[in-house]
Amino acid sequence: MVRELTTDIRDIRLVVLDMAGTTVADGGLVERAFEAAAAELGVEPGSPDHAEKLDYVRATMGESKISVFRHLFGAEELAQRANTAFERAYGDLVDAGLIAPVPGAREAIEELAGSGRTVVLTTGFARVTQDAVLAALGWRDLVPLTLCPADAGGRGRPFPDMVLEAFVRTKAAEDVRQVAVVGDTSYDVLSGVRAGAGLVAGVRTGAHADDAFRAAGATHVLDSVAQLPALLTGAR
Repeated sequence: MVRELTTDIRDIRLVVLDMAGTTVADGGLVERAFEAAAAELGVEPGSPDHAEKLDYVRATMGESKISVFRHLFGAEELAQRANTAFERAYGDLVDAGLIAPVPGAREAIEELAGSGRTVVLTTGFARVTQDAVLAALGWRDLVPLTLCPADAGGRGRPFPDMVLEAFVRTKAAEDVRQVAVVGDTSYDVLSGVRAGAGLVAGVRTGAHADDAFRAAGATHVLDSVAQLPALLTGAR
């Protein structure tokens, strides 16, 4: 069941948006980069072990990538090797021009900023990959703050740390209930719920679907982040 909204929607002052799958359409690049990481560690393509690990990657979209690899490979050295290979492969795919904004995402961000709200972009990727994505899209100066797990003490989603870091750093809101968190995975939603955000929305442009959003406690489910400005003005 969708969680009850805890604030007047027009009072939202800070909007924390996920990147891949929410504002950025990456066309399955996470899975392609995982293939490279798996190969680096000797996981045989087509094997039951490969299939099991890929299923876990799909199920945990939105979680910090190093946390995913720690679960998959156990030993810290192996997890770090896999994560390095993943980030390198994803960066190469980005450099090859294989990402694009979700339709209407940039316009939504600009409209939110134009209405006096502060927008922060977050990711489960490492900083080097986040910066590569921002550069490829021409988004380096689009928002005043971007965060990756390392910027918030090392814990990514589903922990609330990046949301709370955005709240503390921007000082855009007086109360966490004036924060909106939007993402395409249940991990995005859960991080917003745990942070106490007043509005927590799942979007249907990425990894997870309505049931997962509702189970995680979303207040709203949207077809796309492009619908967010109208929602916050009460037009939807």
